[in-house]
Amino acid sequence: MMSKLTQDGLKAVVAKRLVKLRQRAKMTQTELGEKLNYSDKAVSKWERGESLPDVYVLTQLADIYGVSVDSLLGEEDPEKETEKGFVISTPMITAVSVMGIWTLAVMVFVIIWIVLGDIFWMVFIIAIPASLITILVMNSIWNKGRHNTEIIMALVLSIALLVYLALLPRNHWQIFLVLVPAEILTLLCCRIKRPHSTGSRVEKENVES
Repeated sequence: MMSKLTQDGLKAVVAKRLVKLRQRAKMTQTELGEKLNYSDKAVSKWERGESLPDVYVLTQLADIYGVSVDSLLGEEDPEKETEKGFVISTPMITAVSVMGIWTLAVMVFVIIWIVLGDIFWMVFIIAIPASLITILVMNSIWNKGRHNTEIIMALVLSIALLVYLALLPRNHWQIFLVLVPAEILTLLCCRIKRPHSTGSRVEKENVES
């Protein structure tokens, strides 16, 4: 099919498919651009048929939408392809993983309560940093580290809380004095790697146009 299309015709087909798939994924042009590290103007050009994404971007788009590159180029019907397969919900995978941690925590709590007769409530405190670590890993994989700073700062706070409660009989409140510089250090470390500047995105747009 692609051999029968002119360059303008191919741009029109790709543009139509991109609009349809983005709307089906319930994403804005800005959100898609952030995932691809492109501006929303570049995404708008693709969806208006003014330019074509390069091969690497097409591969990224296919992964995001859960379709093949051929379907983006008009060689396959994305609707038929969707009927054969399925689209994975990454937020749901994260939610299931976190819920698994808390289910395990409840199981341990109940077992200790039944077998030893002790109410070991600290198991739920331990589940907090474990959940945050899971969210951090999932977020780094699927969202390219967006909001990782907030997650890491919450993780540092949860670890400090865990240590304090573990030593609660001695009431070592001084632990929280370390928390302030630790949170500042975390924030500074996360700021070391700066995002791409607007200039780099403009260069990408010029290459595409």
